[in-house]
Amino acid sequence: MSSVFEVLSEPHPDRASRTEELKNLGFTWADIGAERYWIDQVVAMNNEVYKELEYASSMLWNILDRTARYIHRNHGLYELVGIPPILWNMIDDLPMPEEGLISRYARFDYAIDNEGSIKLLELNSDTPTGYVEASIVTPWICQQSGLSSPNLAMRDLVAEAWAVEKPDTAACVAYGEHLEDSGTIEALVRHSGLDVKCRDVLELYVDEGILRDSEDRQIQRMFALYPKEWMAVDDGGDALAYSVETGNVALINSPHSILLQSKGLLAVVWGLYELGQLFSNEEREAIGRYVLPTYNKPVFEGSFVSKSMFGREGGSVRLFDATGTLEIEDQDGFDTSVLFPTVYQKRAELARIGTSEGDLHLLTGMFVINGKPCGMLGRVGGPITGNTSHFIAIGVR
Repeated sequence: MSSVFEVLSEPHPDRASRTEELKNLGFTWADIGAERYWIDQVVAMNNEVYKELEYASSMLWNILDRTARYIHRNHGLYELVGIPPILWNMIDDLPMPEEGLISRYARFDYAIDNEGSIKLLELNSDTPTGYVEASIVTPWICQQSGLSSPNLAMRDLVAEAWAVEKPDTAACVAYGEHLEDSGTIEALVRHSGLDVKCRDVLELYVDEGILRDSEDRQIQRMFALYPKEWMAVDDGGDALAYSVETGNVALINSPHSILLQSKGLLAVVWGLYELGQLFSNEEREAIGRYVLPTYNKPVFEGSFVSKSMFGREGGSVRLFDATGTLEIEDQDGFDTSVLFPTVYQKRAELARIGTSEGDLHLLTGMFVINGKPCGMLGRVGGPITGNTSHFIAIGVR
């Protein structure tokens, strides 16, 4: 048995009443069709491991912030980490946010093995989902199980962040139809305490540089659950980029968050670490302990992973064994490696836990809101945690 994780509970016999209660709290996608997305159990994490995870997240947040500032306005490095050229002027010309706040809403994803070794897989600094699961459902379950939950701080930190950013609009694709994305922006708006309109990204348009919604209302400050790299791909993306560049609309998170979002930034971190540049001794120690060797080419002798620099939900992830032979690849998410460069990372092991859905791999997320590590998200599935994975609550004891 793992000394790091323990599954404490069994699923409640009346799932229907519990999913109905969660719907009233804003979590409407516990079941997706016939699939059980939410596993009605709770994972207890060892408190010492949680404290280390919190420390690792704080250190890595500062390290990646420093690295993003290091590559800022360096077009050679932009190209290296896959930033679409259409976004370069926007990133260069807009004021860089204050230290530690390039993104005010982000999530680290970690591989923590059954021995407690913590390794960073990636940072979603732009459009992380899982907010409802982490900020609402996880504390609800932890309270029932007698576990403490650091996630209770999440909603207050959102209120702090949005009190500064003051968005007038929150948007996602297929608002009102896509349950998860719609529920995510609705929860963020609710927790902010602000009067913010929720809109579908696809109903927005740009008129002479002004972003407007279907009611012809001008949007001046927008939180968008819309990946910024897609401005280089989608119809109208260049018009939105122009509206941002000219100061007619401000995006939240800042456009600079795409520097943090690129998985290629981890290759820059690792390269600077190997060269002995930029970082303090404490930061170098944290990089050596928590960051996986990451490169722009597959130079590994042992097992490794390849993925798009802007992959989402497991899409484009391929696992290779110690001989360099492809072992498994994601079949469910969209493979964005056809659009963006690939990065290669040493392979890390995920803890395996026994759940009501079987023996599964556990991926541990840690939200960073307004610059503070503040809430865990548990997802379980196969060796690649993609969009068919399950949500399971994690608490601390």
